[in-house]
Amino acid sequence: MMILAGLGNPEAKYLRNRHNVGFMALDVIAQAYHCGPWRKRFQGLATDLVIGSNKFLLLKPQTFYNNSGHAIGEAANFFKVDPSKVVVFHDELDLAPGKFRLKKGGGAAGNNGIKSTTSQLGPDFLRGRIGVGHPGDRNRVTGYVLSDFSRAEENWLIDLLDAIAGSIDLLGKGELDAFQTQVTHKAPAPEPVKRGPPAKED
Repeated sequence: MMILAGLGNPEAKYLRNRHNVGFMALDVIAQAYHCGPWRKRFQGLATDLVIGSNKFLLLKPQTFYNNSGHAIGEAANFFKVDPSKVVVFHDELDLAPGKFRLKKGGGAAGNNGIKSTTSQLGPDFLRGRIGVGHPGDRNRVTGYVLSDFSRAEENWLIDLLDAIAGSIDLLGKGELDAFQTQVTHKAPAPEPVKRGPPAKED
């Protein structure tokens, strides 16, 4: 069994925020495989997914982003799931918009949801890092992640989340490199915006 968790905030006003892209990933996976209704479990909302012989628990913690580890840890303890079988999907400031990286272990890089999960599981869980880019100034980070994706970002966002959902079977088989490769192939990151030289002053 694997646990697929997404980070986000539970209130409707946060629904389309960059910080909620983990929840969005879980919703797309659940829709793609026609999972049953979300139920209140483990301080979150959960549903089951079975692909072949592989079973997954999809989990959206309802503890707010910074305390997500409590729900994830509770589920992992209940099912006695090793941290290496837990995948946490979350927004990543250090990746360009549309980039995706699956990573095992490492630091939290200031992400409080990852810090919370590490406090419950240790560092050796998998992180599905969904790039949202950086606003360029650390003082703007909070407002940036708590703002909605722009319309211009929706195309790559939809493609990337669909690619993640369409590759979940590889996670169940333990084919982590193949999962990363397939997601990247199915949803290549958008080209960075090219800016021309600054206008000359008269």
